[in-house]
Amino acid sequence: MEFLDINNVLFSIANRPVSLVEFLSVIFGLTTVFLAGRGNKNNYWFGYIYTILLFILFMQNSLYSNMLLQPISFGIAIYGHYQWTHPRKGNENKKNELKISILNNHKRILSVVLIMLFSVIWGTFMLWASGLWPDLFSPAKLPFLDAAVVGCIFTAQYLSAKKYIDCWGAWLLVNITNIILYISAGLIFMPLVSAAYLILAFFGFALWKNQMKEQTL
Repeated sequence: MEFLDINNVLFSIANRPVSLVEFLSVIFGLTTVFLAGRGNKNNYWFGYIYTILLFILFMQNSLYSNMLLQPISFGIAIYGHYQWTHPRKGNENKKNELKISILNNHKRILSVVLIMLFSVIWGTFMLWASGLWPDLFSPAKLPFLDAAVVGCIFTAQYLSAKKYIDCWGAWLLVNITNIILYISAGLIFMPLVSAAYLILAFFGFALWKNQMKEQTL
């Protein structure tokens, strides 16, 4: 689609161009996070479009781990959308939606270990893939950092789908590493947006914490 071409520049920041697809990703991404922070199930509708836009953006910038993540993210979003709107009996709030819960320490440690293992395995795979098919893939940029971001995103999305309040800690880690990754990839607008995501994550955690207290009243 020509209107989503990376060369279709809307404006520049610090002499770096911002494409239409990057700008649209920002709008839909911020809307998704804002609604999720308020516990609004409609965040998933914006999230579906956001995922498609990110697939295009990452493909254009040779961030293949994040690109390949998006179809899986789309599937997790569908799962989360269903979980939020069709909770099991006894696990619903007053609005008949999935209530907020918290991980135990065993599951937290397991999540960290799985992220580390995934980062090593997937980063190695991306190095191998870009070397095996150089005509199809240009050299992967920061494959292990890229893979670490992917692992964190998978974890954050799953925790969000299950409505664990711990998801906001995972999203904080995602956005910190994303800032480093985006700057290294030559993107200038997305790091600024990731900083905004960090702020929204703090607010999201505070709101979910209050909602979780109200569930016990």
